[in-house]
Amino acid sequence: MIKITLPDGAVREYEAGASAFDVAKSISEGLARKVLAANINGEVWDLHRPINADASLKLLTWDDTDGKSTFWHSSAHLMAEAVEAAFPGVKFWVGPAIEKGFYYDMDLGDRKITEEDLLALEKKMNQLARQKNPYIRKAMSKADAIQYFTEKGDEYKLDLLTNLTDGEITFYTQGGFTDLCRGPHIPNTGFIKAIKLTSVAGAYWKGDEKNKQLTRVYGVTFPEQKELDEYLLMLEEAKKRDHRKLGKELGIYTMDDNVGPGLILWMPNGTVIIEELEKLAKQTENAAGYKRVVTPHIAKESMYLTSGHLPYYADSMFPPMEMDGEKYYLKAMNCPHHHKIFDAEQRSYKDLPYRIAEYGTCYRYEQSGELFGLMRVRCLHMNDAHIYCSKEQFAQEFKAVNDMYLKYFKIFGIEKYVMRLSLHDPEKLGQKYVNEPELWLQTEELVRNVLIETGVPFVEVKGEGAFYGPKIDVQIWSAIGREFTLATNQVDFAQSRSFKLSFANQNNEPEVPLIIHRAPLGTHERFIGFLLEHYAGKFPTWLAPLQVKILPISDKFMDYANKVKQALTDAEVRVEIDDRSEKIGKKIRDTELARVPYMLVIGEKEMNEGKVSIRRQGKGDLGAKSVDEFVAEISQEIKDRVAE
Repeated sequence: MIKITLPDGAVREYEAGASAFDVAKSISEGLARKVLAANINGEVWDLHRPINADASLKLLTWDDTDGKSTFWHSSAHLMAEAVEAAFPGVKFWVGPAIEKGFYYDMDLGDRKITEEDLLALEKKMNQLARQKNPYIRKAMSKADAIQYFTEKGDEYKLDLLTNLTDGEITFYTQGGFTDLCRGPHIPNTGFIKAIKLTSVAGAYWKGDEKNKQLTRVYGVTFPEQKELDEYLLMLEEAKKRDHRKLGKELGIYTMDDNVGPGLILWMPNGTVIIEELEKLAKQTENAAGYKRVVTPHIAKESMYLTSGHLPYYADSMFPPMEMDGEKYYLKAMNCPHHHKIFDAEQRSYKDLPYRIAEYGTCYRYEQSGELFGLMRVRCLHMNDAHIYCSKEQFAQEFKAVNDMYLKYFKIFGIEKYVMRLSLHDPEKLGQKYVNEPELWLQTEELVRNVLIETGVPFVEVKGEGAFYGPKIDVQIWSAIGREFTLATNQVDFAQSRSFKLSFANQNNEPEVPLIIHRAPLGTHERFIGFLLEHYAGKFPTWLAPLQVKILPISDKFMDYANKVKQALTDAEVRVEIDDRSEKIGKKIRDTELARVPYMLVIGEKEMNEGKVSIRRQGKGDLGAKSVDEFVAEISQEIKDRVAE
């Protein structure tokens, strides 16, 4: 007999070889019909895989993240079966689940997949799904696996086998399709009830632009048609909110081939938003005791060797420049420069915590296939700061940074968020992570305790820490439920040692400070991309590039319109006059489309009474007020940074 421990602590006994499905069925027939996979001792397994030893078990349904991931990975295999039937000889690379759905990379030779093909593939997938074919797992020796794919002439799967050894190779078969895969998968194809293949794109093999370009087909599936219908509606709304579309329409940013891919040109409207975000950050940081610094855009190779970035981060940095017999790199991060500022003067415990902040410009070499609007760029402007503190000060400082995040969430109307605590992987110490096992455990515990004490929602993720310490990635959701990684809050126990940083403690003895890396607003690029989609381009008044548009009914009222404009300009409100010879209805419609928060309609009545007729973006007519009253109200709204 084996003992199975359930999430509530209950322990049940079963015959050795029982599966998670057997456990589910013993609890409830209804539950057994809904379960997709199981978490066994922290690892996701197929539902029918035999369990031969005592284990902790969590049954996974569609409501669980791992359940969805298993569902979508299985759907990728179903799509591959349909593609293989339609395109004989196709070769497949990888087909993972992603945030929403799945994709599969494939080599179709000279053939292309059209929109008509996608519809035909959806139809075929539905036919295959209704067959309720089970996903069958089979362990394979490396020799047999190599022979199988050699006979098929599949260089992609043979490449995947290169780093695998006997005992870790499995094949999965459903219906007429077999693939190299470590799984897990759902019990059978019948769970897949609603299917949509969403798009086709090119993707370089292994993400390397020097390799052959494969065809990537994206799709999404659901256990109910209703959920797919709701998702497609959300997708349509997301298209309307696409930051690339809105960025062009609203004159926020542009890109140019002569400047280079991933290099953003901020237009006047976008620059206004950047300056407002900087103003907010500077006010917040000044109140929190930060000092501002400015550092160069380049540095010598020796500094990045000292920091450890070159061994761990070289692939994300631009190639070096040779000058005066020295190698220089474009700055990929601000921290080494800031460490040099800390080290420029003798420090004592009285100087700590020492907080320095910079809107630094950094350069990162993202692969061309990974560049995406404002979300993945090669030149980025970072709301960065570093805090140097003692171990005793750490908890309070780390909490203060988290409180800053919460303040920003309120300002921007971000209601759903989670802190993702990224930890190290003990098996990769010395490779991906600094080889200091005890310091890793100590600092991870420090961060975990602060999160627990402050009560913020968080999850733990193994193997995603920075190379020098644990970090928190801040995950936020937009108004339509799209997830974004906003910013990071990192702990560094390594660089203070590599840079030989120290301060004199109360016993006048040298002590190594802990370092907190934090960037609550992330980069201008990513955050403004998020805000464009979050607000659908309808920025709150304080952040809007143009806050007021004055609409005179005719040229007779231009003198009065200019007086109103001057009053608003004197109050530092961003304002323009629509002096076109157009009817007032068209002026209102055009201003609505431009998403300007306030429109002031001016005619003879308004001029004679010293008033303005106010229209609000999306809300229509708000009535008439005196110029002074409107100026006072909008000024207060801007000062308070009222969220819409």
